Amino acid sequence: MGNRLLRAPLPAALTCLAVVGASAVTGCKVVVSGPAPAAPAAQATGHATVVATSAPASSPLPGGHRHGRLARIADEGRVTYSVQLTRCQARAGGQLPDPRCTPGSVDPAVNQANIGSTICRSGYTGKVRPPESETSRAKFGVAYPAYRIPDGARSELDHLVSLELGGSNDITNLWPEVGSVPNPKDKVENALNRAVCGGRVSLAAAQRAIATNWMTAETQLGLG
Repeated sequence: MGNRLLRAPLPAALTCLAVVGASAVTGCKVVVSGPAPAAPAAQATGHATVVATSAPASSPLPGGHRHGRLARIADEGRVTYSVQLTRCQARAGGQLPDPRCTPGSVDPAVNQANIGSTICRSGYTGKVRPPESETSRAKFGVAYPAYRIPDGARSELDHLVSLELGGSNDITNLWPEVGSVPNPKDKVENALNRAVCGGRVSLAAAQRAIATNWMTAETQLGLG
C-alpha cells in the first residue's frame, strides 16, 4: 500500500482477453514512482487455480456492460494471471475499471461460514497479500500498460474486491485506480467489511456490489 508517484514512461498497451499466464505483484494498493523495472513476459511465473469461472454475463453494468458471477481463484499470497490483458479502458475518470478486463474475482477459501476466522480477524489481509516483488512486476508490466496510465499520473494498483472482503490476487481483480491517494474507495471497503462482520450484509452481496460499482455499493446495500 505504499504511496509513490508514477513517473516512468510505460510500455505499450496490451489488450483484454483470455489466456492463463503468470507473474506477480504486491499488495492491494500501490502508488508508483521512479523508473519502471523491465516488464515481465506477457505470460510469466505463478498460476491461478480457477475454482469456478464467471457465468455467462447476465446482469447489466453501468454503461451497457454486463456482470456475471465472480470467478473464484485460489491464489493467497501471490499474484496470478487467469487472463491476458491487452487494451483496457477505465471509467469514471479512472475510478472504475474496465469490466471486460477487471470484472473482479474472489478467494474460494473465504465464505460466509468462516468470516470470523478470515476477513473479520485482525491481521488476515497481511497473510494473503502478495509480496512487493510480485505486485511491482504486475503493476509495471501488466496493469499500467494495459490501462495506458500516462507518465506522471497519480494512481494506485488496487484490488477491485478488496482483500478484506475476500478478494483474490488475480489480475482480473487488480487495476490502476487514478486519483487521490489514499483514495475514497478505502472508506467503502472498510464500511462493507464492518457490515459483513456485523451481520448486516452477506459476504456474497458485498462482493457483488463492490465489483459492480464501488462508488454506489453502500447505497445498493442499504448502507449509505
